[in-house]
Amino acid sequence: MNTLIIISVLPIVLLYLGLYKAQKALLPVTIIGLLTGLGFAFAQWDTNAQPIYHGMMLFDNFAISFSAVTIITTILIIFLSRGYFEKISNHIAEYYAIILFALAGIIVMVSFYNLTMMFIGIEIMSVSLYILAGIKKSDFASNEAALKYFLMGAFSTGFLLFGITLIYGASGSFNLEAIRNWVVENPHAINPMFYAGILLIIVGLCFKVGAAPFHFWTPDVYEGSPTLITAFMSTAVKTAGFAAFLRLFDACFSTLSEFWTPVLLVITVITLFIGNITALYQHSFKRMLAFSSISHAGYLLFAIVALGATSGSSVLVYATAYSIASIIAFGALILVQQQSGSDNFESFNGLSKKNPFLALVLTIAMLSLAGIPLTAGFIGKFFMFSTALKHYQVWLVILAVVNAIISIFYYFRVIVAMYFRDAERTELVVPVYYKLVLGFSAVATILIGVYPDLLSKFF
Repeated sequence: MNTLIIISVLPIVLLYLGLYKAQKALLPVTIIGLLTGLGFAFAQWDTNAQPIYHGMMLFDNFAISFSAVTIITTILIIFLSRGYFEKISNHIAEYYAIILFALAGIIVMVSFYNLTMMFIGIEIMSVSLYILAGIKKSDFASNEAALKYFLMGAFSTGFLLFGITLIYGASGSFNLEAIRNWVVENPHAINPMFYAGILLIIVGLCFKVGAAPFHFWTPDVYEGSPTLITAFMSTAVKTAGFAAFLRLFDACFSTLSEFWTPVLLVITVITLFIGNITALYQHSFKRMLAFSSISHAGYLLFAIVALGATSGSSVLVYATAYSIASIIAFGALILVQQQSGSDNFESFNGLSKKNPFLALVLTIAMLSLAGIPLTAGFIGKFFMFSTALKHYQVWLVILAVVNAIISIFYYFRVIVAMYFRDAERTELVVPVYYKLVLGFSAVATILIGVYPDLLSKFF
């Protein structure tokens, strides 16, 4: 658990650097610290991990894989933050520290082996995000986003905590292994309280990942939060939420899938249609990305609905593909917003003529999010559809394919704006850090799309 220790200590170091006005050291120290944590994570690969801290946590290959994805995602977002927080406040050490505190909660979420630790990890992450959503103190939209996120987060936490309580009341333990053993040993004598606990946990976790019909906070919070924070919410945070979701249900409730699968199946279908159809009517690129994130939550739920041996790798590949494409989209949006002051689709008109590199990487991101072949997004959807076909009839996959076709229309709106609509505009200044992050993410999107074994075999 050296990774968790490093990521927990690092924000305290950054706060001291900020106290002594060492502003220029914040970014390099953060990157070096995260890379060190990533190295320690990989050092524990295939070490036959056992539960630690009296069975509270398990840093196995599953936890290492998702920790790596979230750490790399955070590194890319931190690179994009150069010059971003300085425009909000002179005290930027706090912003880096809060992001890293959220990441520490994420590491706990993907490596918990006890329901108490899952709850603690979610709360560490959530409290940090409430603050980050409202970091623009003078911006009414940012304040509104923080308040909505806090109220809805507290509401969902109540469901989650009540569900955990009922599970403990029925099984007598918070430990995942003990709960699983109790379910296996009492297949026909399970207390109705246990089933109620499962349903409440589903509601609480669906709130956290933004699945319909518990999604109503997502568009407003994503739109009102600073764009860089929205990028973090829709990538690392969503990945951690689904990792925790999958770990819990695979470890404890897989033998009771006949009970909870129909519930999740309905939620999945509703999430797909609400996310995609609503995204069609958006005029704001940022709000469109918010609704599309809801639809992607629907695709990720396929791996849990069709729970099996390949669910972990399917979620990992899809979450990775979605994260790197979203980082490109939000990075491009930050640059366009800085020039035009707007996030409407019209702000991208004629971008290809003045900034061909930016238009190219954004096109790759949109193609990946739409699931077009030779991109990582296509491989992610292929894994999800293959998993679903093994357990369900073709109708479910047909619904998912129909939704994927719908998504093409709104993702291609920005491509059409960049290449086929003219506008009087000056060339955008793309900083070197942005070129590195966007270029790396675009290359990774293509490489995973062409050589999917690079990711699936490694993890």
